[in-house]
Amino acid sequence: MSRLLEKRFGELELQASTIAATDTTRHSAYESSYPDIDADLILGWCVKARNLLSTVCGRDSEHYRSFVEGEEAQSYENSPTRFRRVVSVFLAAKEDFEGGYIVTMRNLVQSDVFTDELHQADELLRAGYHSPAAVIAGVVLETAMRDFCVQKGVPSGKLSKMNEDLAKAGHYNSIVQKQVTALAAVRNSAAHGKNEEFSKEDVRAMIRDVERLVGAWLS
Repeated sequence: MSRLLEKRFGELELQASTIAATDTTRHSAYESSYPDIDADLILGWCVKARNLLSTVCGRDSEHYRSFVEGEEAQSYENSPTRFRRVVSVFLAAKEDFEGGYIVTMRNLVQSDVFTDELHQADELLRAGYHSPAAVIAGVVLETAMRDFCVQKGVPSGKLSKMNEDLAKAGHYNSIVQKQVTALAAVRNSAAHGKNEEFSKEDVRAMIRDVERLVGAWLS
């Protein structure tokens, strides 16, 4: 997946250069001449670039917000100037992505989110609600595994398939694979109300193991 995203960044950078080269001089009754790029070309590129930034950086990122703001036309501004502005934001995001900085920042944010959710699971367990606690811990496990797959270029899907593919690709060993399988089994039993298949101690161990695995995957 990361290789595919990198490829897309390169494609859009090339398309931006091609569009910029269509800059032409036009004339109107209000001013003798002005530079212009076809609005449809700019719109089409911006839609594709915005979608990529949303996927890679997230809609709350500085990259995405700056890009959206850059799309807004300013007073007395010609289209080539506006296009150069959004391309500059796009290239900054591309550089950060290729340098690994976007992944690092997203991991820090995700780590905080996962920590909060696992804390919630632990509080539910302390209050005697071990089944909901197991479900929450399971959601954290599956979400973190999807993110780990994206980082490693492994297709995401069902937890069992991701677990198998990550182990097969050598991103962790068979011991971890078996552990993930066991954790998923507790989550599935809790989600289906089969409380007799696991204990409070199983959930306590599950929360601890999920925290350890997620920490390793996000490091």
